[in-house]
Amino acid sequence: MARKFPYLGEGERFRFPPESEWTPEGVVGIGGNLSPGMLLSAYSQGIFPWYSPGEPITWWSPEPRFVLLPERLHVAHSMHKVFNSSRFTVSADSQFREVIGSCQSRYRPGQNGTWITGEMLEAYVELHRLGYAHSVEVLEDGKLVGGLYGVSLGSCFFGESMFSHVNNASKVGLITLVRALLPQGLSLIDSQVYTRHLESLGAEEIPRSKFFEVLRTALSGPAIAGDWDQYLKALPPMNSRRID
Repeated sequence: MARKFPYLGEGERFRFPPESEWTPEGVVGIGGNLSPGMLLSAYSQGIFPWYSPGEPITWWSPEPRFVLLPERLHVAHSMHKVFNSSRFTVSADSQFREVIGSCQSRYRPGQNGTWITGEMLEAYVELHRLGYAHSVEVLEDGKLVGGLYGVSLGSCFFGESMFSHVNNASKVGLITLVRALLPQGLSLIDSQVYTRHLESLGAEEIPRSKFFEVLRTALSGPAIAGDWDQYLKALPPMNSRRID
């Protein structure tokens, strides 16, 4: 990619190098920028930015891919107790900057600092303004204690990061999001790389080739439009049945 890469607006697109040119680790390319058109181009091709402060922007598409198929969401009996306690209040798209800021500042064992750079934070805030990025907020006694954010294209949600200041807060956020968006056509959550936390909710590794197949189908469907808080507000209480 050229050093002085042009700013791409919402309606402009960039074609990334073909899979035959990617590294075995899944590095697609280095450079470019985080303009809206560049980010939307990346996600629509199964690619995302991931790099550390002071490093050039690095674009990834790992093998295998870690995904959550919404219909396979696993809600353990212990989580039903959490929901039934009415301890948390969950909303969407009301505190996007605060959620991504909390993800940026959260402690990650074994890591120094964060991969959510200042320019990345501002880039996703702009995607949120344009209607492509969404957040989920989990509150306890009116205080933000957990949440997540990501990008939505078609019927796919590309989960970027999540945080919890108290136990189970991020799980409550993700479970609520899946339950609310399934009736709206949600067909795929891209979790990118393996975490035990998401595996406990039903996420699984699949070959990258399979991911591309599922992604193409998801992108061909209608987008989940509007302020997502409307879908969370219409969600009935969780019943006592365990979901596996």
